[in-house]
Amino acid sequence: MLNDLAALYAGNGSLFAGSMFVIGLVIGSFLNVVIWRLPIMLDREWRLQAAEFLPQAAAVPASAVPPPAAPFNLVTPRSACPTCRAPIKAWQNIPLVSWLLLRGRCAACQTRISIRYPLVELATALMSAAVAWHFGFGAACACALGVSWTLIALTGIDIDHQLLPDGITLPLMWAGLLASVLIGPIPGSALPVSPHEALIGAAAGYLSLWLVFHAFRLITGKEGMGYGDFKLYAALGAWLGWKLLPLVILLSAAAGAALGILMIALRGRDRSLPIPFGPYLAAAGWLAMLYGNSLLDEYLRVSGLSR
Repeated sequence: MLNDLAALYAGNGSLFAGSMFVIGLVIGSFLNVVIWRLPIMLDREWRLQAAEFLPQAAAVPASAVPPPAAPFNLVTPRSACPTCRAPIKAWQNIPLVSWLLLRGRCAACQTRISIRYPLVELATALMSAAVAWHFGFGAACACALGVSWTLIALTGIDIDHQLLPDGITLPLMWAGLLASVLIGPIPGSALPVSPHEALIGAAAGYLSLWLVFHAFRLITGKEGMGYGDFKLYAALGAWLGWKLLPLVILLSAAAGAALGILMIALRGRDRSLPIPFGPYLAAAGWLAMLYGNSLLDEYLRVSGLSR
């Protein structure tokens, strides 16, 4: 039966993309949980570790999290309204559909539900369908889906907390390195790359931003980015190889600069306020994963160079 299903998907790109759209909605719902709960889990873990070495750290006011004695992870406790704490029933938790049926409000207290939840679900579904359509059924698509979902989670967390957790960036990097060894290059696909390119890509990704970070700090006395950005760039290098890294940093820097200037012009944003760089790296990495080789080939063709 699995072989028949694989053959069906391999021979029908539209059906495969449509199926991944539906699966992407479900994955997006889970990613919402990761984006919300993982930073809280990390905060609680930090406080427990700090209390072991610095007893006075226990007196530091904690953020609005469940009591320390209550289990809190990606599964427990059951999802509930953050305002009235009413448990969310199964029919109220159908990705995208429930938000529309409830008209964006809690069924119990009528508090508005952030539109970001259905947007994350919809974005995950659309990106999953796009990846399925672009790569087709196979190992390359499976890898690209895993990278896409991980980048969405990192984007949400970085926007909320200016944090790129090691628990996500480092496994993403190691997965890229392992995929280069266990799967290797697939003709016509941007990933995985060869072990040689993955290793150089990971090292070049980390060291390049590390050098920029320290150069900026020496010149200005300020920190221009976080170490999580280095690790995310290294992870993208492990998956895409070193050749696409210049395109990734060019796209991310251009998007970040454009949005920063726009926010200053329209909202009068304080120039000293930090802007998370992770979402731009993630978006540029995802675009490079799908279209990076085509863009690079077109640039080399126009410039009269060869690859």
